[in-house]
Amino acid sequence: MHPFASYVLRSYYRATGWNEDNLYANLTRSSNAILDFSVPRGLHLSISKAPNGLFNTSYSMNAMPSLNGSVGYIFTSCNLDVKSSGSVRFKDMVERFKVYDQPRRPEGKEEEWLAGERADTRDYLLYGRLYLPTGRLDALYSMRLSPTLQALVAAISDPRSSLSSEKRSRGDNVSNVMFSLQHDIGKWCSEYTYSAEDGMWGVRVLHNFGRLRHPTEPPEDLNSSTGTRPKRVDEEEATGGGLKGRVSAGAEFYISAKERSAGVSTGIRFTTLPDATPPSFQFPQPSSSPLAQSSRSPPSQPPTTITALFNPMMGHISAAYAARISRDLSMCSRFDFNVYSYDSEWTMGAEWWMRRAASKPEDELEPSLIPQQLSVPVPQVESPDIPSDIRGVVKARISTNNNVSLMWEGRLKQMLVSLGFVSDLSSRSKPIKAIGLELSYFSAG
Repeated sequence: MHPFASYVLRSYYRATGWNEDNLYANLTRSSNAILDFSVPRGLHLSISKAPNGLFNTSYSMNAMPSLNGSVGYIFTSCNLDVKSSGSVRFKDMVERFKVYDQPRRPEGKEEEWLAGERADTRDYLLYGRLYLPTGRLDALYSMRLSPTLQALVAAISDPRSSLSSEKRSRGDNVSNVMFSLQHDIGKWCSEYTYSAEDGMWGVRVLHNFGRLRHPTEPPEDLNSSTGTRPKRVDEEEATGGGLKGRVSAGAEFYISAKERSAGVSTGIRFTTLPDATPPSFQFPQPSSSPLAQSSRSPPSQPPTTITALFNPMMGHISAAYAARISRDLSMCSRFDFNVYSYDSEWTMGAEWWMRRAASKPEDELEPSLIPQQLSVPVPQVESPDIPSDIRGVVKARISTNNNVSLMWEGRLKQMLVSLGFVSDLSSRSKPIKAIGLELSYFSAG
C-alpha cells in the first residue's frame, strides 16, 4: 500500500504533467510490483488529513515489535485533488502491474500575465517527516524549473549517525543530502544525481524507440477501435505473428572519488501496444456504436512487459517476463544470475484482483490515459455515489531460496488495510519470518 506521502507526490506529478514512469530507475516497475512487494512488519497505523488542496499532514505509529512513530507535513504550490481513503481509486493506492502508455513530451502550465509581466510561478513541493523517538528527519524539495526540467533535493538527518562510527561502518542510515536533476523530452529522459555523503556522481539515460504521443492525442487503442470497418464475407482473419509493442533502452553510470568506486548498468524493456490496459475505454455507449462493440471484444494481445538488466562490473544479469493473462490475474517470472559466482535465483509471483458480483467500468479506466479531446462524452469515473466493485488484491511470491510471501490489500469501510506474512520453507524452527498488519485512514476537506 502506498503511504499517504507517496500518494500526494504522485498526485502532484499528475497535476503538473510530469511523467515519473519515463525514468531509467523505473524501467522494471511493472515486474517489481508483482515480485518485490513490501509486506508490513508488525502493527502499523497511519492517519492523514488534507485540510485543503495545498497542505497535508500525516501521522503514523508502529505498535509492534517496537513502539515508534512519525509526523509528516506536505505543502504544494498547486491545488491537488486529494481524496479520502474511502473514495480514492483503490488502484491508485497499490503498486500493481501496469503497461504504461506511450511516452510524451511534458507540457508546462499556461503562462499568466499581469500588467505586462509574467505572473505565474514555478510549481514546487515541500515534504518533511520527523521520526520519534530517534529524531531522524527526512526532507524532500521538488521544483519544476521548466516544462521538461525538474530539480529535486532529498535530505536525511540522523543524530545517531554522528554518535557512533560503528553504525557508519555497518552501513546504517546516516545524514546525507542528494541532488537530482531530471530532463524529460519524451523520447529521451536523463537524470543527473550527486550524493554529498560519499561524493558520488551519477548519470541515468533512457531512450524510447518509436514515435511519441501528443498530449491531446487519444491512445492507440481508442484510435484503432473507432476506425473499424465492416468485414467482407470472403475476408480471412489476420494471422500476424508475435507481439506488437515498443522498446526502451537505458543505462546508468556512477562514480565516487571518496569511496574510489564506480559502477555501470544497462537495461532494455519491451512493452506491448496498443492494448496498454484493456479495456481502457469502456464508457457507457449505445450498443450500436463502434466503441461499445470494440470494448466487448477481447484485446488483440495480452498486456506484456519484458525487461532485462545487466551489470558488467558485478556480473549480475536479471530477466523478467510479466503479463496479464486475464482481466483480474497478472503473473510474472524473473531469473537472476551472476556470471562470476554462478549464483542464481528464480522468482515467480502473481496478483489477483478480487471483485464484487457487479462489474463497473470505471475501475478499468486509467487516469493517465484519458484523452483530452473525445467525440464521445466522458462520464466522471470517480463518483462518490458509485461504489467501486474492487474488494482488494492478493499478491503471492515464491522463489528458489524457499522464501514465500503472501499479502492481501483491500478496503474495509473507510480504511485501507494490508495484511501479509513472509515464510521460510527451509527453516523448521522458525517457518514464519515476519507477519504484519497495516491500517491507513486519511480524509480530505
